Amino acid sequence: MTTPKTELPEKMPLTSMDIAEEKREELKCCLKTAFPEVFGEDKIDYDQLKRVLGEWVEPDRERFGLNWPGKAACMKVIQAPSVGTLKPCPDESVDWDTTQNLFIEGDNLEVLKLLQKAYFGKVKMIYIDPPYNTGKEFIYPDKYAETLDTYLEYTGQKDAEGRRFSTNTDTSGRFHSRWLNMMYPRLYLAKNLLREDGAIFISIDDNEFGNLKSLCDHLFGEENHAATISVINNLKGRNDKKNIATCHEYLLVYGKQEFESYGVPLNKEQLAAYKYEDEAGHKYALRDLRKRGGADKRTDRPNLYFPIYYNESTNQCSLEKHSDTDVEIFPLLGDGTEGCWRWGKTKVLENLDILHPKYNRTKDRWGIEHRVYLDPTVRDDISNDDEIDDEERLYERTSKPKSFWWGAELSTDVAGREFKVLFNGLSTDYPKSPFFIEKTLHMATKPGDLIIDFFAGYSTTAQAVQNLNAMGEGNRHFIMVQLPEQCDPETKEFKAGFHNIAELSRERIRRSSQILNDKGHTNQADLGFRAYKLDSSCFKRWEGDIAGLSEEQLILKLKDHAHHISDNAKAEDILYELLLKDGFELTVPIQKLTLAGKEVFSIAKGELLICLEKQLTQELMDEIAALDPARVIVLDAGFQNNDQLKANAVQTFKARARDKETAIVFRTV
Repeated sequence: MTTPKTELPEKMPLTSMDIAEEKREELKCCLKTAFPEVFGEDKIDYDQLKRVLGEWVEPDRERFGLNWPGKAACMKVIQAPSVGTLKPCPDESVDWDTTQNLFIEGDNLEVLKLLQKAYFGKVKMIYIDPPYNTGKEFIYPDKYAETLDTYLEYTGQKDAEGRRFSTNTDTSGRFHSRWLNMMYPRLYLAKNLLREDGAIFISIDDNEFGNLKSLCDHLFGEENHAATISVINNLKGRNDKKNIATCHEYLLVYGKQEFESYGVPLNKEQLAAYKYEDEAGHKYALRDLRKRGGADKRTDRPNLYFPIYYNESTNQCSLEKHSDTDVEIFPLLGDGTEGCWRWGKTKVLENLDILHPKYNRTKDRWGIEHRVYLDPTVRDDISNDDEIDDEERLYERTSKPKSFWWGAELSTDVAGREFKVLFNGLSTDYPKSPFFIEKTLHMATKPGDLIIDFFAGYSTTAQAVQNLNAMGEGNRHFIMVQLPEQCDPETKEFKAGFHNIAELSRERIRRSSQILNDKGHTNQADLGFRAYKLDSSCFKRWEGDIAGLSEEQLILKLKDHAHHISDNAKAEDILYELLLKDGFELTVPIQKLTLAGKEVFSIAKGELLICLEKQLTQELMDEIAALDPARVIVLDAGFQNNDQLKANAVQTFKARARDKETAIVFRTV
């Protein structure tokens, strides 16, 4: 008789999300519905797919597009999962227990990989100010091998001497290629994090503008290019060109398919137009009801050409003539030809009370203006009129952004001044103004949205988010990611106590928060952050190369891996590594429980239970199952080689179905 096989729990993977596998599964789901004939043995026959689509591609055929040395290898970098983790640093945080903001110290490539599973499709806006590749070196790696191990060596966490990441200078033979190799994987991974209505904003100058535009067209789709904005941030001009003093930079904006701009706040001149008040004290401006610009003739919109009648004695408008003295007003163009109204008859009828007829003595002609309220809630019942262009929508406090931005508040001078308010005596090269970032936040986000900046620098983006939160506009949340780039010992930053840029970046968030608190502008705003640092996994990796090892060395290696939890791993570090790699956000609510005398962590109100105890019991397994979680994770070492206890635990969770169909998912690490 065959002995039945003992069923063991599933092993939890300890790497970041497999990007290639996710893309394959997504593609398979789409293709199986539309093109089932391209599958063979559940695999995609790509040649057959091309035939179905009526396309034949010759081998090695030249194609249009951006290409450079190392582009193909970028996919290896993207698809290589990270085996690192983000270790919590409560002592370096502000309001750890309540904040939803994150500051992560580490190489952004590794961090972006680690964020994939938990934050996939959740980020509303990304803003980055990457290295401009001006000829000065930048230290982000561009080699396949330069991943977590290199980072740990660079930061002194793995090698006593440390080492530098790759650098890029204008003397390098692959000056532009290195920059593209650095940007491509990061933008690819960043795109995965964006919501379907999200957008990415990238500051850049002339050095790599053309390459970045082509790269973003490739990654985000040329049709999703929302704008290229020229930002005038130095009216005096920089003498960085032989013939021209540069006054501007560019802001590239790409949105996902459902992205729509919310507009930007009105400037002083626009606000001045709201000089009228109604009987309730609500401010409004007046705008011509006649359509202007394109498609403004009767022949374009015949249904929008009709008379509106005005009775001067009663000061009322109507769509019907009630007396011989009523003035009949048509939408006529400046030359007297027939135009059209902005609204149809139904909309006019609903809003007769906010129409203001106006007589033009010069042209001896009547026209009609309508109210546009400054407060969007005054007449929000008609604010989404589908007959009105986006730029003509009523009762909005924002305006459509223009393709160039300028103003003192966007300048590098103001940016430097704002930095010095927080760090007296320190300065930055080409800083970004928080008011500039605020403008992008208005354009792309609403309260509750998540913003990420993975080239955080001095965390200007975080300060801009804090400012908006403190002004009572609801709580937006941020994730800042910054490499701990070493400060030169001769710099003022180092002498002020900041050994790397990440330290200064965190301190800026603290000081900005304190100033807002001191001014009493908090309005229950989230002004804190949770700090994390990129580090090696709490679990030892199996190094598969055993060639050349003696039997004794092999036995020692196997014994060492049997205790696969790192000796210096803290329970809190293990907990957050498991959370992140199981797909939970780093700010998820965590509750400590005591079950059968053991400590158990309840995640997201019992959605996941994690037990890190090293002596598990059947009583504990029964009490965990009784809480009916969706998933359970325990340490494999907790069973202490008791396969019977392990098998019984599997059956305990298998028998306890959450909804009579789905058993509790039980995994070990």
